[in-house]
Amino acid sequence: MDMLKQLSLAGLVPVIKVKNAADAVPLCRALKNGGLPVAEITFRTDAAEEAIRLVHEALPDVLLGAGTVLTCEQADRAWNAGAGYIVAPGLNPTVVSHCLEKGYPVLPGCANPSDIEAALQLGLKTVKFFPSEALGGLKMIKAMSAPYGDVKFVPTGGINEKNLPEYLAFPKIAACGGSWMVPEDAIAAQDWDRIETLARDAVKIMLGLDVVHIGINSENAETAVNEAKKLSALLGWPLNKDSAKGVFVGERFEMMKTWFRGTHGHIAVGTANVDRAKWHMEQRGFVFDEDTATFTPDGRMKFIYLKDEIGGFAIHLVLK
Repeated sequence: MDMLKQLSLAGLVPVIKVKNAADAVPLCRALKNGGLPVAEITFRTDAAEEAIRLVHEALPDVLLGAGTVLTCEQADRAWNAGAGYIVAPGLNPTVVSHCLEKGYPVLPGCANPSDIEAALQLGLKTVKFFPSEALGGLKMIKAMSAPYGDVKFVPTGGINEKNLPEYLAFPKIAACGGSWMVPEDAIAAQDWDRIETLARDAVKIMLGLDVVHIGINSENAETAVNEAKKLSALLGWPLNKDSAKGVFVGERFEMMKTWFRGTHGHIAVGTANVDRAKWHMEQRGFVFDEDTATFTPDGRMKFIYLKDEIGGFAIHLVLK
């Protein structure tokens, strides 16, 4: 899997300015423990190159990028230190061409249609959009996506926990860069627990996980209908969506008319992006049954089951 695809699955890239290279490993470990095994260490300080080297050696599974790369020499230093991709605030054709010739995945900053056309001419279809909010944010990205339908964006600058879901809901957004989960005061205080908590909260917001419904297995249709009526009377929720497969009580419970997947039933977990939620859950050690996956016409995953049950229930992800 190429690096840009992995970034898209990660969804959120913490953008880090490290003043002390020794802080980089515990910082990135805190992000990883919080569910974000990804980081962009910017060349805004003299510690950047050594920080990248230390993280690459200690945490080789972290998706590690070098940010604010302005020269070919910086790109080479970053790559040799262990960066997996190069990020620039603007589109410098000399630097981008150098990276492409060397085989470095590169995300140059684009701020307008002319930049995008230059990126396309260089063979790139994924670009950074910086500074995003100052340039018009998601509205600007949507406007530029109309004539450039094959281009995907990684917006950075002004992204926060409030606007992140709206950005990522747009299919032309590959991922977002942000720094609110790595505040400078927390790094200075070496408060890694705080950073881990902020990362975990950011992942929770990004994935938007929610129980869509719970399916409960029944021996036959008659039993399912009778149990559904009891649950309806208990909760005061109407019976609806009566089909050959099951009958719903409100929107949250489905009494199955035949023995369905799961010892006791199944739990449908909705998410804003099934591919991304699956990737994050796999980082936590969960395994999925690939044969159960279904997809939207444009190739996005819309449904998949976990391989193992939890508490006697099969668990599946579903696109909200």
